[in-house]
Order: sequence, then C-alpha cells, then structure tokens
Amino acid sequence: MKRIISLLVMNEPGVLNRITNLFSKRNYNIESISVGLSEHDGMSRITCVVHVESEQISEQITKQLNKQIDIIKVTDITEQSVVARELALIKVQSSPQSRNEIYSLIEPFRASVIDVSKDSMVIQITGESEKIEAFVELIKPYGIKELARTGTTAFPRGTQRQSNQKTNFSIV
Repeated sequence: MKRIISLLVMNEPGVLNRITNLFSKRNYNIESISVGLSEHDGMSRITCVVHVESEQISEQITKQLNKQIDIIKVTDITEQSVVARELALIKVQSSPQSRNEIYSLIEPFRASVIDVSKDSMVIQITGESEKIEAFVELIKPYGIKELARTGTTAFPRGTQRQSNQKTNFSIV
C-alpha cells in the first residue's frame, strides 16, 4: 500500500541522510522523495512516498520519524484530499517530420516543449504520477533518449486538519 508522508524539518546538513537511514535500517522502500524550502525560514518540507505492507508498518514509520529531533512535523496525508504533483523532463528523438505528431500528443497533456535541436526535443510535463506515466507510455514509440522525474510533492487541500504531527514548535 502506498503512503504519502509529509515532513517539516530543520534545514540543516545531515537531516535528509538521517531520515533516509531510518527507512533503510528498517528495510522500508522509498518510492520517491522530494525536498525543498518551506514557508518557514530555516525549515524544509520533505514529501516521501513509501510502499508498506500494512497499516501497522505505516504507524511504525510515523512513530519513528516523530522521534527524530530535526523533524518538526510528521503528517501521513494519504487518506486526505491532497494536491500532488510531479515534474518530468523527457528528451525524445524527433526528426522534422515527426515533430507535428509529437506536438499533437503534447497538447492534450498540457505539456510543453522547452528545448528543440535538430534530432531531439525536451518536453516538460507536470501533474499526478498517473498522468506522467500515461504520457511516457504514449511517447515511448518515438524513442526516449533521457527521462528525469522528480518525486511527488504534495500537501492537503484547503484547511484540512492534519494529524500525526508534532506541534511543539514556534516560528520566530
């Protein structure tokens, strides 16, 4: 079962390493991990997508993460209504003859061409993982030269109440 865990952490060296080591030591596989600055100075937001076998393991992960001193907030947002996005850059083989066909595939996915050379083009697509997977499958016959995907970045929609979190911090 796939779980999406959002972490608010101190933006300090070694924090990401300690978090990934926690997963590794317990033999949990991270499907994707995305890290970036948050709305709070000196803090970053990490979104982890992990596959777990049961609800018990999910709870164990949350408890272990809550014990880490550099982690301010842990929220399992899997069951909430979330906004989740991923970015993919895809370099595709393209001759001048095939470009119109490729452009016709790009349009319905709201993707964009960000670089063109004589024998290839780079396409940028954002959206949910399933949308990106569908586009990649559609574009494969043209010949993918390179593919780079970010991890899922997500947080709850609107003003939903967040659970499973430490709340003993103050922002100055």
